[in-house]
Amino acid sequence: MDKVDGCGFEIVPYTPACRRQWDEFVRCARNGVFLFERDYMDYHADRFPDASLMAFRGGRLLAVLPATIRDSVLSSHAGLTYGGWVLADGHIDGAMLLGLFESWMRYCAGAGVSRIVYKPLPYIYAGRPSQEDLYALWRCGFVQTGVSLSSAIETGSAWKFNMGKRQQLRKGMKYDPVISESSDEGAFWQLLSDCLAERHEASPVHTAEEMELLRSRFPDNIKLFTLSDEEGLQAGVCIYDTGRVAHSQYAATTPRARSRYYLTVLYHYLITGPYAGRRFFDFGTSNEDGGRLLNAGLLNQKFSMGATGVAYPVYEADVKL
Repeated sequence: MDKVDGCGFEIVPYTPACRRQWDEFVRCARNGVFLFERDYMDYHADRFPDASLMAFRGGRLLAVLPATIRDSVLSSHAGLTYGGWVLADGHIDGAMLLGLFESWMRYCAGAGVSRIVYKPLPYIYAGRPSQEDLYALWRCGFVQTGVSLSSAIETGSAWKFNMGKRQQLRKGMKYDPVISESSDEGAFWQLLSDCLAERHEASPVHTAEEMELLRSRFPDNIKLFTLSDEEGLQAGVCIYDTGRVAHSQYAATTPRARSRYYLTVLYHYLITGPYAGRRFFDFGTSNEDGGRLLNAGLLNQKFSMGATGVAYPVYEADVKL
């Protein structure tokens, strides 16, 4: 389906010809993050067929939706942890967004979409409050079908490591480890792969080659920090930096690092050093199976560093054809 007009909104499928307009809009939006730019989303378009949408009113672009489609199910965005409508700053309120949702649902019906999966942006990532979509979801009959629990520190508040973590920090610092920003994806990804296989029988979502590509496209947003001692590389953390939130995308350690509390040392350095100016430091979720399984031990580790809960919900609705 080409487009739908309704409630003053015109819903139009994204095309590569709109790439520049899309990216410029995301950078100025009140709830845009670099993961919604085309250079990020399109790197895995072969696995997640793009179905992104653009919403105009009176000829003006007011919202965009990072989205994918598979088997008539539209997701926002299946290749990202979160998505949702990205909104123009200062030009769209709750009533207008409700109208946008109603237009969107009609568009989906006409396009043969049978179901929508919607993953709103967690509130900590928005430059300004932008949860009008949660109201529109309720009004349009969406049902919450899942939620993952993340843990974040509000760095400007009186956060601190608990007593046990402070003791670990002191012990780890006694070994005088060296922390540095790194460009060696290969070494870190080998460490990460070994760590995930050993502890979780899992593998990284990204390959080393994919992360090298993404870091080349977003060198100011994606950074790798490593910790080494006299026996070489022992720990590392990959940070996704939105400017407001520093997110720990990947973390890996050797058994030696775990015995010496090196990850505690590395996280303390990141929170109080390079990312001290960020509003939040997000350690990521502690769930598996769409939130149904909670890793209580991992959650407690984050809590011991001063982090508390941020919900990553998922909503779904059938489309009435």
